[in-house]
Amino acid sequence: MKLVEIDEENFDVIIDLRYASKNNIIGEKIYQENKCFLLEKAAFMLKKAVKIAKDLGLIIKIFDAYRPPYVQEKLWNYDPNPKFLTDPSKGSPHSKGIAIDCTLTYPSGEDLDMGTDFDDFTELAFHLSNDISQECRLNRIKLLSIMTLAGFDHYLNEWWHYQLFNSSEYSLIKKF
Repeated sequence: MKLVEIDEENFDVIIDLRYASKNNIIGEKIYQENKCFLLEKAAFMLKKAVKIAKDLGLIIKIFDAYRPPYVQEKLWNYDPNPKFLTDPSKGSPHSKGIAIDCTLTYPSGEDLDMGTDFDDFTELAFHLSNDISQECRLNRIKLLSIMTLAGFDHYLNEWWHYQLFNSSEYSLIKKF
């Protein structure tokens, strides 16, 4: 299985890889390079999601996709919370190239309000949180609708996380 580089020009997305900057839960740059990758099947489904979003006048912004095992290990060591992170020894869907963390943005560049920032490790990040405004819940439903219509599965504890179904069928990617 092959990883495909996801770039803004060819995929019509905004790339804001949080772990390639200090704007993340750890507060330090973790990625060695600022490149975004997905497995071919996930990249194909992302193109579908981009079209659906575009038809609604929205743009998909990507916070994370393929996550090398060394990054998963660093995140786990920072906060070994199984509600939000996968033990690196088990293998995260991100480390298999089948997961994407994203949000929706208006063409003006303003993100839709989702009620929390990316990587908010509280119950406010749950898809079904009732402790956020109705506008935020509706924005999460828009993202959920777009991504599921494109064929992605979701994770209930993180409004931003989408992945291929049957993640256990995919192997960890250690090098590419």
